[in-house]
Amino acid sequence: MTAEVVPYAGWQKCVRLRNAEVDLVMTTDVGPRVIRFGFTGGPNEFVEYPDQVGQTGGTAYRSYGGHRLWISPEVAGRTNHPDNNPVGWKEENGEVTLIAPVEKETSLQKQLRVVLDKDRNHVRVIHKITNRSSSDATLAPWAVSVLAPGGRAIVPQEPFVAHADRVLPVRPVVLWGYTQMKDPRWTWGNRFIVLRQDSAVEVPQKMGALVSEGWAAYANGDRLFVKRFPFVQGADYPDFGCNLELFTNNRMLEVESLGPLSTLKKGESVSHQEDWYLLRGIKIGASDEAIASAFASVLSALS
Repeated sequence: MTAEVVPYAGWQKCVRLRNAEVDLVMTTDVGPRVIRFGFTGGPNEFVEYPDQVGQTGGTAYRSYGGHRLWISPEVAGRTNHPDNNPVGWKEENGEVTLIAPVEKETSLQKQLRVVLDKDRNHVRVIHKITNRSSSDATLAPWAVSVLAPGGRAIVPQEPFVAHADRVLPVRPVVLWGYTQMKDPRWTWGNRFIVLRQDSAVEVPQKMGALVSEGWAAYANGDRLFVKRFPFVQGADYPDFGCNLELFTNNRMLEVESLGPLSTLKKGESVSHQEDWYLLRGIKIGASDEAIASAFASVLSALS
């Protein structure tokens, strides 16, 4: 595969990778950011904001849509540092690396390395943050996929263990001040947590969890986006111990994975890997049993 430079959504210098079934587009006029991932000729699995795409420059933060790299814990101005300026990029053996300039306000530098499998609908994204400051920086990489409206995020619960077999807890589930557990967009099942995106509801919802199985998914129509990410036993994760967070409002739904907290000295880096898979023709019911049945074959095929 060879990367192509193409215009996309108003940006003139985007980089596209594609195989026989899927394509993805990365911006270089702003970023680093993957703005599109989908079946070739089909809809973008990521959301795009029509009032923001194609814009460049300025000091105001724009979400744009797509997939981005943030910094956790969330601090205004540090986490959502504007990525409105051009990024460098290079291609080696079909892999594309996007390299942002050092952020003047934070002295951090972000990088995405994107690898599209030539034979499968599989993308590996390696997120990297480097501290260019003379002061230590404590942070966790935060990989945010902003998905198009109309779907359901699915997160596995920890396997059931009888009280007689284990008395200690198995995972944290973390709530924000605006989380409403009775919101009908949530389904708190015994085997899965499901969050439904609803374009008629503006009120945001968010939750986080430690997901030892290392995956989450987003079902939209008959298409299924699966994200895999690491789980490090005993690691110090941010936000009371989350390596996975979900957020939704009336415009989109985010599936976010996080790495452990690290303290970086000058010149040190931390990396965080995600693996994306895109399938179609997948029917997933509403019950725990139906979801479990669908994912038994899906996860087996991805291993």
